[in-house]
Amino acid sequence: MPAELALLGAAGAVAVALAVDRALGEPPLRWHPVAWIGRYLGALGPRVRHARPGTAFALGTLAWAAGAALVLAAALALQAALGLVVAWLAPIPLAALVLFALAAGLLLKPLLAWRMLHDEVAAVEDAFAEGLPAARARLSRLVSRDTSALDAHEIREAAIETLAENLNDSVIAPLCWFAAAGLPGAALYRYANTADAMWGYRGDWEWAGKCAARADDVLSWLPARLTALLIGPGAAGWAALRREARGTPSPNGGWPMGAMALRLGVRLGKPGVYALNAAGRAPESDDLRAALTIAEVAVFRGAVCAALLAFALPLLVSALFRLVA
Repeated sequence: MPAELALLGAAGAVAVALAVDRALGEPPLRWHPVAWIGRYLGALGPRVRHARPGTAFALGTLAWAAGAALVLAAALALQAALGLVVAWLAPIPLAALVLFALAAGLLLKPLLAWRMLHDEVAAVEDAFAEGLPAARARLSRLVSRDTSALDAHEIREAAIETLAENLNDSVIAPLCWFAAAGLPGAALYRYANTADAMWGYRGDWEWAGKCAARADDVLSWLPARLTALLIGPGAAGWAALRREARGTPSPNGGWPMGAMALRLGVRLGKPGVYALNAAGRAPESDDLRAALTIAEVAVFRGAVCAALLAFALPLLVSALFRLVA
């Protein structure tokens, strides 16, 4: 298959992955690679977290690196196998293109989760019809904080924050890394993000999870800012967004959350930790539904950007190499 068709196949894989996500949602847990990653991290976690700081750091780093190596090896093997099949179909370029787009898209799909994120956040708003306790219970499926005393505004704040932050973690960042480095890139990012979610805490995890937290910070740095750009800070502008993003403990999470707060004109925050767009109003029902619409548009824009990048980046790199050769 000519190089240009291969690049078109990579772009097509982005569309296939999102189409399958919308139609079918998540695969069963027994077939889900992120669930396998979670089991690996869950099995090793107790073995590394209670050691002395230096030992915990060394063990946590080694465990993280071993898992990353396994994930990369599996993704590289799958991509190589797909390449062999496509090469066999090279005399029929269109068939090779379609096969690559379908197969790569199916392999990419479990590494992103837009439909699940959308539906879980929408379900928080729907749960208000059954009363405040139902909305709190539904939110507890999405966040780690205690939801038992949250009022309606605080529930919607937390739901919008989760939507914005996970828009990057679960959709835009995997697409970016797929576009830049194929299945290995997307798989490594998803591994790093899952490890950060399970190990990247202070307290008992301060040392054992340090590598996991820093790796996710590095891999999420550019996608988080791209996600903020895709959301758009509205009339407040980029300078205001930059100020808001600096107010969160995370070097990345404040960007998509800050963009969503400014775009909606609402206040988002965690008491005693941070407040984004502190002068904004408390979010209402319409704000949560508007946030879902904004995120839907951002996913579409992100998919277009990822498809263009998957097609254009290798051509640009190749052209640069020819220039300096």
